[in-house]
Amino acid sequence: MEKKYVLSIDAGTTSSRAILFNKNAEVVEIAQYEFNQFFPKEGWVEHDPVEIWNTQIKAIKDVINNSKIDPNEIDSIGITNQRETTIIWNKETGKPVYNAIVWQDRRTANFCDELIDKNMGSLIQQKTGLVIDAYFSGTKIKWILENNNDLIELVRDNKLLFGTVDTWLIWKLTNGKYHITDPSNASRTMLYNIKEDKWDEDLLKLINIPEKILPNVVDSSSVSANLDKEILGVEIPISGIAGDQQAALFGQLCINKGDIKNTYGTGCFCMMNTGESFVMSKNKMLSTIAWRINGKLTYALEGSVFVAGALIQWLRDKLGIIKSSPEVEELAKTVGDNGGLTFVPALSGLAAPYWDPYVQGTIFGITRGTENGHIARAALESIALRTRDIVIEMEKDAGIKFTDLKVDGGASNNNLLMQIQANLLSTNVVRPKTTETTALGVAFLAGLATGFWNDISSIEKLWTQDMSFKPEKDFKTKVIIDLWQKRINRLLKLNE
Repeated sequence: MEKKYVLSIDAGTTSSRAILFNKNAEVVEIAQYEFNQFFPKEGWVEHDPVEIWNTQIKAIKDVINNSKIDPNEIDSIGITNQRETTIIWNKETGKPVYNAIVWQDRRTANFCDELIDKNMGSLIQQKTGLVIDAYFSGTKIKWILENNNDLIELVRDNKLLFGTVDTWLIWKLTNGKYHITDPSNASRTMLYNIKEDKWDEDLLKLINIPEKILPNVVDSSSVSANLDKEILGVEIPISGIAGDQQAALFGQLCINKGDIKNTYGTGCFCMMNTGESFVMSKNKMLSTIAWRINGKLTYALEGSVFVAGALIQWLRDKLGIIKSSPEVEELAKTVGDNGGLTFVPALSGLAAPYWDPYVQGTIFGITRGTENGHIARAALESIALRTRDIVIEMEKDAGIKFTDLKVDGGASNNNLLMQIQANLLSTNVVRPKTTETTALGVAFLAGLATGFWNDISSIEKLWTQDMSFKPEKDFKTKVIIDLWQKRINRLLKLNE
């Protein structure tokens, strides 16, 4: 039967999605299911790995049923995922030993402080490209193993497996036959040497992680596993694996050195392709592996903002000033400016370039005249300001001034936010027609491995622009930026 589609599994932070793409990189069908977010203590964020699996398999089956295609028409499967989120399970029972500890979780901040006090920052950055932070998987693995007494015996008997969400889903999709990840995900654990492209013995010893629980690392684009026939009645190659931000970089076709994109999802993640060069950041950005194809690594610089779309969810779910996320744009338009408000969206600490896990979300400038519209507008500005923070530092590392910023992710559909972003960066902001670039990127990786697409040049023409937002001359850019810098510095000093 002719192969007509690639199936992308997009395992996000708040939902499980499945997207079917055709050969023209068009979305044929999509299914999505949200899953529960658990907050057991302040600063803790967890997911149920079984619920992630159940919602993901439901999305996969719904995409096939709703599109009325034959599974035999699916050429290959690509998997992209929320990175750093940590799952450990018993390989004999298949059951997780603890909830997934989410990338946003801050419970290991004190241990990270101990590593910093021991002057381990330089060693870890030189090996992994990362700063020491609770964001990454390594300290989360340590916490699970050391806070569950019954796991000591299971580790000794080689019965436990660790994985980020990609690894967990592949293990489930293959009925336990494959325990694998790719370098883009491995590079986010704080345990992987991105120069030598392997798990690092020194770091495993430092953080006390047994190597035997770690997955094998395979190319991001290669036939590395096969879907178990029992799931859809047919074996399908799993041939694309990438962390969500690296997948978005590939989906935006930022395949040349210096290309840059920003994804507006739960958080904001700005990433620049640095080619074959591991660029060590001098400005608290992260160096990371973008992908490995045919055994060859491509590197990237990344700046991370933990809270972006999650801030709009907070306005909806906790503050109750909107009923759905898209409403924030209309609410923000009810006022002409932010009314003197500055919103620091540190709901999960502050990431790049501040890296302070203890700062909390703050709104400055509230008066009796403050309206919901001012809060909504200040929230949108805060997302654009945090993105500006990291773009400015990334430009310093790269030694260039960007002329265009490619954007994607759910919040990139908010035209007001994109216009604010262009104004605050004094840069053109370019949105593609397909904003599902994360899922599309891993579809490209999967399809290139099987020959569904012949080569990179054959997919380059599939990227098309939707809108370009140009800076407005009458926008109060300097006023907003000056107030932001003054107030965020005050907040950081209060936290000392």
